[in-house]
Amino acid sequence: MNQENEDVKNENIEMTDDKTNQQVLEETEAVEKNTAEEVNPAEQLEKLQKEIEQLNSKLEEADNRYLRLQADFDNFRRRTRLDQEASEKYRAQSIVTDLLSVLDNFERALQIEVDNEQTKSLLQGMDMIYRGLLDALKKEGVEPIEAIGKEFDPHMHHAVMQGSDENYGPGVVIEEFQKGYVLKDRVIRPSMVKVNQ
Repeated sequence: MNQENEDVKNENIEMTDDKTNQQVLEETEAVEKNTAEEVNPAEQLEKLQKEIEQLNSKLEEADNRYLRLQADFDNFRRRTRLDQEASEKYRAQSIVTDLLSVLDNFERALQIEVDNEQTKSLLQGMDMIYRGLLDALKKEGVEPIEAIGKEFDPHMHHAVMQGSDENYGPGVVIEEFQKGYVLKDRVIRPSMVKVNQ
């Protein structure tokens, strides 16, 4: 039986040697295959350079996109700031526009000729209210447009008539029918005028 065991052992060793030899053979073939598949250094360098160029172009594109977004944001911020400044600057425009008709009515009422003392004192009170209203509007930046004797300006004046007056040169305003007003640097209502030919 000992002999049999030893024979089996020898067979197992031979099989193990065969397996080991087989494994060594396979590993050798794999190394040879990998060596055959290896790219030469020049091709590897060229491949790496192409990858670097692609990555650089992607980076440049991302940088350009970032710079455009930054510029767009800066423009948005500037426009928003300008809108807020304009909104603050002209915040009184709607109420001033509504009050212009009140000013016109005060001016018409103050031009009435009176002959008794009660009416004169009433007009004096109206005049005080009118001046107070003008002062309040002036504090907000409202100013009347000067028209008579000034050169006609289509931005400031609205010509409704033409006339002839030797005391004024051509294109000069000779009469004002309705006062115009500016709020800071914005014309709220142009003056309605008669212009010399």
